[in-house]
Amino acid sequence: MQIFLNIMIIILLILGLFFFFVGAIGLIRMPDVFCRMHATTKCDTMGAGLIFMALMIWKGFTFTSLTIFIILIFIWLTNPTAAHYIAKSAYQMLFKNTEKKE
Repeated sequence: MQIFLNIMIIILLILGLFFFFVGAIGLIRMPDVFCRMHATTKCDTMGAGLIFMALMIWKGFTFTSLTIFIILIFIWLTNPTAAHYIAKSAYQMLFKNTEKKE
């Protein structure tokens, strides 16, 4: 049973690191702020989720795993919200000079 748990932990960690790596590549390679934000926020949310799930499996059912779960929920709620407001601000800054004032 312990071998199965260790294999699951390793798989989740590798997948989480893969998503972080893809997000970093997307940040470097994408042409504009909106594409960059899409690449990084989706990959960061997924990568953090997988790595924190691996940590929860590793620690077992303890207070520490409950704390990790609460942090994971916080990341799942705040990361998309922050990305939305950053995109809204970038959109307003981008089209601020093109709007006609009446």
